[in-house]
Amino acid sequence: MPSMKVPANVYVQEKSGKRYGINEYLEKVNWEHVANINDGNIQGVPAMIYFVDKRKISELQRHFYYALLGDIINWSGENKEIVDEYFHNLYWEKNCGEEISLKDGSKNSMSDAKRLIDYVIDFIFDNEVPVKQGYELLPRNEEHFQYQSVMHKSCLICGQHADVHHVDTVGMGRDRTKVDHTKHRVMALCRIHHTEYHKIGPSEFCKKYHLTAPGIKLSEEDLKKLGIKGKYND
Repeated sequence: MPSMKVPANVYVQEKSGKRYGINEYLEKVNWEHVANINDGNIQGVPAMIYFVDKRKISELQRHFYYALLGDIINWSGENKEIVDEYFHNLYWEKNCGEEISLKDGSKNSMSDAKRLIDYVIDFIFDNEVPVKQGYELLPRNEEHFQYQSVMHKSCLICGQHADVHHVDTVGMGRDRTKVDHTKHRVMALCRIHHTEYHKIGPSEFCKKYHLTAPGIKLSEEDLKKLGIKGKYND
């Protein structure tokens, strides 16, 4: 069977509900190989599509990664080589054997580096590692960081114990157990920063702490994990 390009329809769902389709001929496929790995069939074969990020790893990402590594080293007492190797091996395991390098001239992209940094952030939240060296560089605008902050009830600004704060107003006097909280953005703020948020207002608060995307929406499952009662499907 000859190799040939195959058409693919990729649909992107926007928050507004609009659906945009992309119909492209993606890459050459060796149909003989496809049949060999799919019991002789070439129909109904699962495939994976990803978008290529041509941006190179930034110096800020390198600086942030090693700053967080320094915090983990100070907390754990392990040496740099062992901690660095741990996260590179974790990246390898979670990405089907793909390797990553943060060195100058690396072929890896900004998206690759972000994925590696997200693993480090997960580790820090899961193990309650105190962040000092990387504090000023914490990616508070990134949805993944805000998600971990909320799920661990760790203040988005200072890392102290926090309550889940509604960014989108639920409404004075409303019974919150009858509200669909999946439609409202939330963020984790300690009492001090929660008070400051209301005192100086959302605009000044976001400007002060460099937040262009304050708050995230959570799934019904995550909201229930946090013990937030509401009007859900079940």
